[in-house]
Amino acid sequence: MAELHIATLLAVLVASLVIIVIVGTLLARVGDEIAERTGLGRLFVGALFVAIATSLPELGTDIAAALSDAPDLAIGDLFGSSMANMAILAIVDLRFRGQLLPVVELGHARVAAVAIGLTSLAMLGIAMPSSIDIAGVGVTSIMLAAGYVAALAWFRRVPPIGAVVPTPTPFRHPQRFGDRWAGTGPLMRRFAGAALVLAIAAPALALTTEEVGHRSGISQGFLGVTLLATATSLPELATSLAAVKMGSFDLAVGNLLGSNVANMAMIFLVDIAYRPGPILSSVEDVHLVAGSGAVLLMALALASITSGQANRAQRLEPDSIVLLVAYAGAITAVALAT
Repeated sequence: MAELHIATLLAVLVASLVIIVIVGTLLARVGDEIAERTGLGRLFVGALFVAIATSLPELGTDIAAALSDAPDLAIGDLFGSSMANMAILAIVDLRFRGQLLPVVELGHARVAAVAIGLTSLAMLGIAMPSSIDIAGVGVTSIMLAAGYVAALAWFRRVPPIGAVVPTPTPFRHPQRFGDRWAGTGPLMRRFAGAALVLAIAAPALALTTEEVGHRSGISQGFLGVTLLATATSLPELATSLAAVKMGSFDLAVGNLLGSNVANMAMIFLVDIAYRPGPILSSVEDVHLVAGSGAVLLMALALASITSGQANRAQRLEPDSIVLLVAYAGAITAVALAT
């Protein structure tokens, strides 16, 4: 029976991976077309639509963890996913030999700055736990949700800067907002359908990974930051790789950085599901190490993006290698702190 069960787990893992790759590719294609048709720009579409779609696995998995009274697993997954997304950014850049980071719009620095700010706020909620709540939801969690909404409004209103690869933007479009969405119904339905499939397939992969981790006796915090975070970040990897292959660089980077912003905002929804009290006041301090790792990695990514094309050699980029080394160091630090 044990062998059969292991075989079943492996079958679920493989099937989920195949579905994620297929759906991730579809999300990239449809997201790129939405950006083109609506004139919203690939940065905004990547940071909002695609990022939310690829973050649905984290949301479903972490709400389930919160309902099961496993707050460390949920918060560990969100911080770990933010770390994993930056490792994915490095992998994608290396895979295409430095064609990604030197040419993306400098507006991604805004998204990275917001992600760093929200992550720091979440860490503050852990370092300085408070019993104050509103209907069982921590004040910090509410501030994270409000910060996310404000950030989206900011991203939408500020014009793009420093784009080397031209992308259509709403600021050069004479059409009214409603006109831009005319005829995009089928596109949005395809996008929503792909996101729904992803929301079903990816949690299956995550829960299977979680089961493997439990069998090995790994602590909840470390399991969330490593195995579970890696599993729930695979949609970002598949979608970003597909976007870069299409030449939609801003969509790929917007997806990864936007997912980190969404990860912190999702703490609000996970906190609602966690009924014993404010979730950030209920987790271990090891998450401060993971949060610090996420902030460090995003700061390195921000520096790499803002360095621009003129200051970088057209070869295998050392910035991405530094990102991967820093990711390995952060994971090691989390392991030592567990």
